[in-house]
Amino acid sequence: MINVEKALNQILDAIVPLGTEKITLLDALGRVTGEDVIAGRDIPPKDNSAMDGYAVRFADIREASPEKPVTLKVIEDIPAGTIPQKTVGAGEASRIMTGAPIPEGADTVVRMEDTAKDGQKVKIVATIRKAQDIRRAGEDVREGEIVIPRGGVVRPADVGMLASLGRSLVTVFQRPLVAILATGDELVDIDEKPSPWKIVNSNSYSLAAQVRECGATPMLVGIAKDRREDLVVKFKAAMRGDIIISSGGVSVGDYDLVKDIMKEVGNQMQFWQVAMKPGKPLAFGAMGGIPVFGLPGNPVSSMVSFEQFIRPSLLKMMGHKNLFRRAVRATLNDDIVKSKGARHFIRGSVTWAEGRYRVTTTGEQGSGILKSMVRANGLIVLPEDVGACKKGDEVTVQLLDNSLDLTPQPEYL
Repeated sequence: MINVEKALNQILDAIVPLGTEKITLLDALGRVTGEDVIAGRDIPPKDNSAMDGYAVRFADIREASPEKPVTLKVIEDIPAGTIPQKTVGAGEASRIMTGAPIPEGADTVVRMEDTAKDGQKVKIVATIRKAQDIRRAGEDVREGEIVIPRGGVVRPADVGMLASLGRSLVTVFQRPLVAILATGDELVDIDEKPSPWKIVNSNSYSLAAQVRECGATPMLVGIAKDRREDLVVKFKAAMRGDIIISSGGVSVGDYDLVKDIMKEVGNQMQFWQVAMKPGKPLAFGAMGGIPVFGLPGNPVSSMVSFEQFIRPSLLKMMGHKNLFRRAVRATLNDDIVKSKGARHFIRGSVTWAEGRYRVTTTGEQGSGILKSMVRANGLIVLPEDVGACKKGDEVTVQLLDNSLDLTPQPEYL
């Protein structure tokens, strides 16, 4: 049996990022870029107007004010998307729309509200700064600039930037296909009516949801019965995936054949027990070069093990640099009974109040109590050398979602 840190290090050392693929722009949202995105041109490509108004020479309006307006001759209208046809000379102005190129001769834009139209002329009725309301060529992006580095997660603003660069396709890291199978004669699928001595296979679906939540693609292989031939068939089918997860059949019971079958179909086992609770019977190895995780059959054990080991593995495969959930220090609202020797992950409900985090356990902590995970937004992490904890103690909590990042209203109001 090894500790959590050693298990995690062994796993991540064995995990390598997948290759890259080109996908359409909107499909790239949330994906990790597999290339440095380099600007092929300046943005904006030319000096243009930031406002509707008049393009003028600053020398002509230097002395303009409400008390002493300056009158200029309007020589042209320049809508957005058109090319100026005339050069602005002394005593002249061109009417210009937002985004339109600045005409030759002009070096300043006067906003419409700072003018008064007078037939074919315009009066400048405010004091204006030189170069006011001109967006310079390249002020957003310079040609040759790396605007999105390789390994960055594509966000909505990045999508807009890629569109402005004319990129309809983006190179990103591939998403792993995760084969998920459950084992056990006691299991039935969700569409089957369970008899009193059967249980519904929830693990495959909670694991598939965890896989999808972190951005990978789940593939449900089904339920393997506790028979050698059925397990071999299911594991071989699972080898279509980039990573394989099985739940159940990795403890020390008489019918726990999974470890033996994994070896039979070519698995190189690295370890199969970790000093943690829940989740002690965890197997990890490789099958034909494909990483294989054998998780416990209890639903909470399965989900907690996924969070600690598989989620960071999948993120690494997808090119992410940040692999781990955020952790906070919180004040404990309950007493916790714990013996030393193993790391405990205790389901908790975390809140923020009066400038600090507080955490309350979510009731019964048995590894079969799935409701304890339903009520949790964090895992209280108690190290191996820590014994029982008391109410008021400060503990580390691994957050399971972003619920604490959201508020009913903006905090700046």
